[in-house]
Amino acid sequence: MAAVGFKAAGSGLWKGNRAGLQLAAAVFCQSCSSAASSGPGEGMRAGWSQQRAQHQSAGQFPPPAPGRARRAGEPSPAAAGPLSSQPSPAEGADTKSYLWARYHEMKKLVYDLLPPGVCNLLNPAAIYANNEISLRDVEIYGFDYDYTLAQYSNLLHSMIFNTARDILIEQYKYPEGLKKYDYLPGFAIRGLHYDVQKSLLMKIDAFHYVQLGTAYRGLKPVADEEVIELYGGTQHIPLYQMSDFYGKGPSIKQFMDIFSLPEMTLLSSVIDYFINHGIEFDQVHLYKDISDSIKDVHVKGMMYKWIEKDMEKYILHGDETYAVLNRLVNLNKKLFLITNSPFSFVDKGMKHMVGKNWRDLFDMVIVQADKPTFFTDRRKPFRKLDDKGSLQWDKIDKLEKGKIYKQGNLFDFLRLTGWRGSKVLYFGDHLYSDLADLMLRHGWRTGAIVPELEPEIRIINTEQYMHSLTWQQALTGLLERMQMYQDAESKQVLLEWMQERQEIRSLTKNLFNPQFGSIFRTFHNPTYFSRRLIRFSDIYMASISCLLNYDVNFTFFPRRTPLQHEAPLWMDQLCTGFLPPSWQTLL
Repeated sequence: MAAVGFKAAGSGLWKGNRAGLQLAAAVFCQSCSSAASSGPGEGMRAGWSQQRAQHQSAGQFPPPAPGRARRAGEPSPAAAGPLSSQPSPAEGADTKSYLWARYHEMKKLVYDLLPPGVCNLLNPAAIYANNEISLRDVEIYGFDYDYTLAQYSNLLHSMIFNTARDILIEQYKYPEGLKKYDYLPGFAIRGLHYDVQKSLLMKIDAFHYVQLGTAYRGLKPVADEEVIELYGGTQHIPLYQMSDFYGKGPSIKQFMDIFSLPEMTLLSSVIDYFINHGIEFDQVHLYKDISDSIKDVHVKGMMYKWIEKDMEKYILHGDETYAVLNRLVNLNKKLFLITNSPFSFVDKGMKHMVGKNWRDLFDMVIVQADKPTFFTDRRKPFRKLDDKGSLQWDKIDKLEKGKIYKQGNLFDFLRLTGWRGSKVLYFGDHLYSDLADLMLRHGWRTGAIVPELEPEIRIINTEQYMHSLTWQQALTGLLERMQMYQDAESKQVLLEWMQERQEIRSLTKNLFNPQFGSIFRTFHNPTYFSRRLIRFSDIYMASISCLLNYDVNFTFFPRRTPLQHEAPLWMDQLCTGFLPPSWQTLL
């Protein structure tokens, strides 16, 4: 899974970082060719050190951060000297001094490996490939509406939260004190799991382990020890408890919808109020009440009315949506829309973004489709709507361009259109409701819209993140290789390194979200959300406007990312100078 190239050199997406990538590649190659003559790690340092010194003298790059203070008995980096000159503990050297020498040399090496301008290598407007796909083969483009064609302002989340909160108070007779709670925009992230019986909102990785430090009951974190105790002495959640194909397990629900952000916040706020006021509650009833109040906001059309009343306020980037659709039509591509939203709402939104003749762009428009049932249930036939949105009664034996259809099912859609297989590319934001069945059951190509990608990439591009992550990886490698030293002093050194590693991991997590971290990663593993993203989408991007950066015949190639047994030159091995014996014989 990797960023793919762009349609032409000089397209502006590289932002001048191609040289940085080439330089990085050169350094890693140099390390292999020069290691024999200069010792482990020496060849890697040479190029960066000279360039960094030049930049620092010119005032273009800050000097190294002072870091933490040295502990008693710990040698200074200068006193430690290069790794290759340090005596091995086997030769009678002090083990503690040897370990700290390795530590300081690696820290210097990591710093030297990151040149000026190494950041901003990723571009938020890129499209990322999980599976190889050529747009040349795609003849038909399909779209969801909400959060795919129509991007919404975060102000909408506050409206949903406040309205559902008031429904709880007025209709379900919840305490009036809940009115003191407002929506917290930075509290939750998409992809979290909620254990109904334990009232725990938490982030789970691809291997079904809870990421410690990310379990919340109400608005307060739950201690790691309590989380482990709640799950029988482990962080692992058994598969049968997790979730079914659509993210709904017997007692654990996964929040995959962008609209679920206010639901998670409301759930946490109500539990917080009950705990703070010593109010006992039934976990199942509370979860259902909150879920139903959120559903009322959608089902009763409240959200639709807010958006229709002030589209300028709530709908974002409508001009980009028009540009994408118009470009595809001009390139003789067929377009269709399948959405769960009602026609009147979609019609007004599309007129706002695209113009009054928006239906001329689409070969097929299907509203209130009831996804994901639309993809699996053959029983619901299509019904035609007139121009005013009123239902017609005639039997549907063909799907006509310019007409509006309601409900239906994918099996009839395929039979009536013949649009099958990899010539169809469908975009949606919900991995389960929009993409899973199309990818696994019907062989369509799929594109996931992940708005969170843009802010996360901007964080990844910061120097703070790059330095923290690189040092964390190097320190992890050092811990792995030095754990053989088990005398009392060495154990204390290793313990200090473990504590520092944990501090770095927490710092890196907090850069994304103080409570739950990145939507894509736990400390080191992909999240459960990432696992589903890779499984259910061929490509993913922040918005459909990213298509404008690529030629219509572009081929997306996923990078071959190394499996654990395929990567003899990990960053930490390069930094520590510990190469496999088979490689050492080649140097």
